[in-house]
Amino acid sequence: MHGFIGEFFGTMILIVLGCGACASVNLKQSYGRGSNWWYISISWGLAVTMGVYVAGFLGSQGHLNPAVTIPYAIFGLFPWHSVLPYLSGKFLGAFVGAIIVIIQFYPQFKVTKTPKEGNTVGIFATRPAIKNGLFNFLSEFIATFAFIFILLNLGNFTSGLKPFMVGLVIAVIGTCLGSTTGFALNPARDWSPRLAYTILPVPNKGKGEWSYAWVPMLGPLAGSLFACWIEQLATI
Repeated sequence: MHGFIGEFFGTMILIVLGCGACASVNLKQSYGRGSNWWYISISWGLAVTMGVYVAGFLGSQGHLNPAVTIPYAIFGLFPWHSVLPYLSGKFLGAFVGAIIVIIQFYPQFKVTKTPKEGNTVGIFATRPAIKNGLFNFLSEFIATFAFIFILLNLGNFTSGLKPFMVGLVIAVIGTCLGSTTGFALNPARDWSPRLAYTILPVPNKGKGEWSYAWVPMLGPLAGSLFACWIEQLATI
């Protein structure tokens, strides 16, 4: 399957844990309600760590992110024949992960009746703190550039304690750069859960906010391509 299984289950775990943290913070009658940005950043970091461990054990390279797979293939770091299975695994795994979060928090969705109370697409996908298309794009570009540039210098990040290091990178990017847009860094992490929230019968749900969705798709891809290019220049 060229890594499909690993990417599917790894990304599923990433979304179950990461979006689960966001649901805990936002939805009524959750013990995590109102927790701070540290809670979100650390939770997403650990979610990535656990996803990479699962993906690596199940036979993939633990990308969990099209902004890793596509630029790596373009710059000769990953075989093109595995790109489609990897991307399919990521987007499908993220969608299934979102379904699991909806089921887990269904009673909390039912009592959280309006977007103002916290029932928004922001549980599943990213939203900007200040909506400004150019600067939102630049925020995702810069944050993803930092992430991928560090990742490129970690080598095989599925071995030993390296998944934990990847999680620490995610957490520190979240605390330092992520508060502007919610640090998507990952088109699959944003688009599939956003789609799940949009089309599935989530109680009292708000809008999918698809007019913003181009930012977490294009910003991470552009930032990761730039990181790979700079890395290539630096190692000539």
